[in-house]
Amino acid sequence: MPEARRTDAVLLLVALVWGSSYLSAQTATAVLPVLVVLFARYALSALACLGLVAADRKSGRWTRDELRIGVPLGVTQAAVLVVETYGVAHTSAANAGLIISLTIVITPLLDRSGHRGGLPLSFYAAAGVCLLAVGLLMSGNGFHAPRLGDLLMLAAALIRAVHVALVGRLTVNREIRPLRLTTVQTLVGSALFLLPASGELSTLAHIGAAGWAQLLYLALFCSVFAFLAQTWAVQRTSASRASLLLGTEPIWAAAVGIALAGDHFTPVTALGATLLVTGTYWGQAIERAHRAKAPSGARGTARPATADPQFKDNLIPQALPAQRQDAEEAQRPV
Repeated sequence: MPEARRTDAVLLLVALVWGSSYLSAQTATAVLPVLVVLFARYALSALACLGLVAADRKSGRWTRDELRIGVPLGVTQAAVLVVETYGVAHTSAANAGLIISLTIVITPLLDRSGHRGGLPLSFYAAAGVCLLAVGLLMSGNGFHAPRLGDLLMLAAALIRAVHVALVGRLTVNREIRPLRLTTVQTLVGSALFLLPASGELSTLAHIGAAGWAQLLYLALFCSVFAFLAQTWAVQRTSASRASLLLGTEPIWAAAVGIALAGDHFTPVTALGATLLVTGTYWGQAIERAHRAKAPSGARGTARPATADPQFKDNLIPQALPAQRQDAEEAQRPV
């Protein structure tokens, strides 16, 4: 297989894994308290990351920036995951994956570096299409008061956008190795959720093989594997192509929800899903074109719209200087 196609396949696989994470989180929270799921996911990811760091004997010591920046980013990343996981427990996996993609159009509104003179009106039109789409998704079989899970996913999209903007601000012009930064974030998340989850950790002993399979999938595939695969791929393709392929995540989330969870799309929700995917792609394209036209001084600090996360949720790739712009454009906060 040619390298270009292999790279595209890896990026699509990452998008598929991330899209499936909403159903996995929903399944896990059906048998475990949300805080236990979050602690287990972080702890398993941290163990895997520490193992990879230990195996890389040539990478040298931890830098001050990796530790100093990893701590606050670990806190904001944990905030994303806690709101997102509670949200997916109270809405459909398809809706969760679609609504969280609003991060793509929220991020440029929060991080204006590189947007001298403001964003064009067409970007706000795209954002308006996305808001209309979210209203249709929330309406389900008919217009009613917004559901708790949908509102939580909206909040998660906003917090994720804040996290992504913070990543750009704190890591710019610094030599930070992605695996080391991710390891710090997973350790911070593990520490944050240990005490709140401690009273119910005994429930882990009763979830069986299926429950542990969901937790391992969330930690090792949706987090560690997706991060490493994404970092490898974005260094071998253009930022635009990587962003486009990773942006298919909400489509995969909807497909997985329909195929495996029995989610049913009414004509209204199907229209909302279509408008949301269209609006996010449109807004992303406008923002990228506007950034490309920015003066050279602004362009160097421009922060891209992103489908963040990560840990998927936002495990955050931070490439070497030559690839930093491409990696950030395609990144997705854990």
